[in-house]
Amino acid sequence: MTPAINLLKTLGIAHSVLSYHHDAAAASYGGEAVEQLGLDPAQVFKTLLASTEKHELLVAIVPVSGTLDLKALAVAAGCRKCGMADAEAAQRATGYLVGAISPLGQKKKHRTFLEASAQMLPTVHVSAGRRGLEVALTPADLLQLTGGSYARIGKPR
Repeated sequence: MTPAINLLKTLGIAHSVLSYHHDAAAASYGGEAVEQLGLDPAQVFKTLLASTEKHELLVAIVPVSGTLDLKALAVAAGCRKCGMADAEAAQRATGYLVGAISPLGQKKKHRTFLEASAQMLPTVHVSAGRRGLEVALTPADLLQLTGGSYARIGKPR
């Protein structure tokens, strides 16, 4: 069990856990989940951490089929600019390994932004906190659990 799954179970939030054999040679963790589980790439989201000019960490959740728009994230967060957080800082702040960072059950609470396109989906898939483990839940539940908000922060590849 991971902190993310424990949180969902403790709070009685409807969810489903999907697992697959993770290949350490996979080029993209999110892409691997899509391929191994046969999921729609528009419904599989990656959790990224960004850092503001004041060194505040932000959680950005965007579809694996696209990329994070750092300028749009800065606007949503009300700061001048953002950059990707360094992997070590992301792991320390969340308690999860890169490639398995879940927006749920993180060690510290961070402002969280979910790509606005998620509100059109019945469910989204995010990391459950371990490589090879995904959790499906409603976007509304994801935002409620993270205290997050919708924002147009993703861009297509």
